Amino acid sequence: MSKTTQRRVLMVEDTVSLATLYRSHLEAEGFIVDAAETGAEARRYYSATEYDAVLLDLGLPDVSGIELLGELREGHTGTTVVIITANASIAMAVQAVRQGAYDYLIKPVTRDRLVTTIKNALERTTLKQALKTVPAKDADGSFHGFIGASDTMRVVYHKIRSVAQSKASVFITGDSGTGKELCAEAVHALSPRAAGPFVAINCGAIPKDLMESEIFGHLKGSFTGAISDRDGAARLADGGTLFLDEICEMDLSLQTKLLRFLQTGLIQRVGSAATEEVDIRVICATNRSPMDEVRAGHFREDLYFRLHVLPVHLPPLRERGQDTLEIARHFLKQFALEEGKGFKQFSQEAEQTLTAHDWPGNIRELQNAVRQAVVLYDGETIERHMLDQLICMDTSAPAGPRLDVAHLREAGDVPVSRSFAGMELWQIEKQAIEGTIAACGGSIPKAAKVLGVSPSTIYRKKEAWETRSIPQD
Repeated sequence: MSKTTQRRVLMVEDTVSLATLYRSHLEAEGFIVDAAETGAEARRYYSATEYDAVLLDLGLPDVSGIELLGELREGHTGTTVVIITANASIAMAVQAVRQGAYDYLIKPVTRDRLVTTIKNALERTTLKQALKTVPAKDADGSFHGFIGASDTMRVVYHKIRSVAQSKASVFITGDSGTGKELCAEAVHALSPRAAGPFVAINCGAIPKDLMESEIFGHLKGSFTGAISDRDGAARLADGGTLFLDEICEMDLSLQTKLLRFLQTGLIQRVGSAATEEVDIRVICATNRSPMDEVRAGHFREDLYFRLHVLPVHLPPLRERGQDTLEIARHFLKQFALEEGKGFKQFSQEAEQTLTAHDWPGNIRELQNAVRQAVVLYDGETIERHMLDQLICMDTSAPAGPRLDVAHLREAGDVPVSRSFAGMELWQIEKQAIEGTIAACGGSIPKAAKVLGVSPSTIYRKKEAWETRSIPQD
């Protein structure tokens, strides 16, 4: 199967006007989109190409969307499926979520809702897919998707096993990029609830005025845009696990309702006077210090003690010793295969660079550095110079936006200058981006992937540079 370096989406939608509209929204965000009008056409697409996401209409003329979902879940485990359906098929959409779809959208879908859902679905699975190996065996250092056999992580694995058997709430802490959602999934997979659904909500990614509906659901007409009844995450997780990521981002008013739910086990949809009983286990996570948030008045103390029953802390990568090299080798093998490159190993000097770096961005930063080296260079061995310019070695500098490849050494025959004296910010950015495009053989989509932006962003910047370059009268 072919695998593009851009995120590729298959849209299965038999209404041509909607397919054209949704395709334009996604392509504007840098996705490569293939469109199928029938189930048969969709099968031809995904049998020949591996997709990062499938936007699947349930009401197809020749086959059940649920049937296609089953095929995708069985034969394409790395593909995220988002259901899109009309009001009349909401019950079937909920069934699809329970059978493995990430989420469902009700037609007509706004541009922001469509793009946000697709991006969140892909972001949620990227790190998990990158870290997962075949069976979890402590002897070889892997554990339910985690990689590494350091003493620090063995303590974590033991704790995950222990808390998984309990019914009590689990509170996961750790820096961004340490694998908190992977930890939550491991707890679920090892628990008596493993056969039930695992539903994740990122409390920092959803507007606060929509969060209550996302968790508890709503009735038709309960607020502007509520065009039908909808189950919330708590209902969808019935019999399984509800994971609330970035819990400290939750609005204080909603924290009160969450506390009441945890105390009673009853949910109340927005716009409804009735309550419903659900059976779920709650796991939450944050990259902040929850007690600091309590002291600052941002997080309810009673909610903290209700949730903070079984704490699990994930250590930063810098505290995991030789795990860094093991994870880096895993990424090297994966990305070399994806990009069709011949890389097989790191040089001794490159390994020294990897172990010396503090990795403030943790596993995500390591993942990006290895991917960028694989994309930008060729050979069998990753050398030190291929990494030196892709990671920020000065960890004492304040955090802020940076271009990972702004100081690339020579890539091919095109060097990127290090001298920025007397240059304006836009000129520095222009030089860095153009150098990356050249290093990627002139491919803007490939350069956009390396820089972590969409191709449309680069095109807009190029237009702005041309305007600046036009002589003024």
